[in-house]
Amino acid sequence: MVELPEGRTWDMIVFDVDGTLMDAEGYHPDLIPLIREVEARGLPISLASGRTLPNVTPIKQSLGVTGFIVAENGGMVWDSNEGHEIMALADGSRAKAAAQWLATQIDGFDPAGIESNRWRETEWCLFEKEDEDLMRELLADTEWSDLIVVPTGFAIHICAPGIDKAGGLRLALEQRGVEPERVIVCGDAPNDVSMFDLCDFSVAVNDARSSVVEGADCLTEARGTEGSLELLRAVIAIL
Repeated sequence: MVELPEGRTWDMIVFDVDGTLMDAEGYHPDLIPLIREVEARGLPISLASGRTLPNVTPIKQSLGVTGFIVAENGGMVWDSNEGHEIMALADGSRAKAAAQWLATQIDGFDPAGIESNRWRETEWCLFEKEDEDLMRELLADTEWSDLIVVPTGFAIHICAPGIDKAGGLRLALEQRGVEPERVIVCGDAPNDVSMFDLCDFSVAVNDARSSVVEGADCLTEARGTEGSLELLRAVIAIL
């Protein structure tokens, strides 16, 4: 069970999307009522995802949350509720070129990657079946050696250096005037660990990777989307 630190006041919760708020079957039926209860009690909820901005925006709208969006693993930031413009923090053309080069080195490698790449601006995203360790090894001796290969459990992202969820989240929090020390963050994959390090209290909903569990302050009893429900109920209990 999630046990929140006593005597604390929180200004926001930030959730990863895939594997945390959603799975292959979509939302858990209890999710939206719990999220809207948290929002009704005055605690904004934001989303930080590896998905593209056009993918995350309708999710934010359907959940009815008032926070911001961090998309593309920190590469895109948009706080529409506060009237801020969309910000792209990197150029994804080098990541795409790196994927195209990898296709000349690895048999069966699909450089086109996942369908949502057509909207991707700051990185390039490949199917999870690709060998992330081999990708890193091959890129190490190329003009793309500075790029970062990040697995998320749903795909493998090639990202610009210095771009991660924590960087995008830090910028979005600064725009809101919210201190990371007053933020709860919840995720399930290695690309969420940078946010765990940034914010004061972090919750993991998946124990499949040791780095995720070790990076979090708390591991939910339930896993995946049900773990997020566990966190939401714990938050409601103290609001």
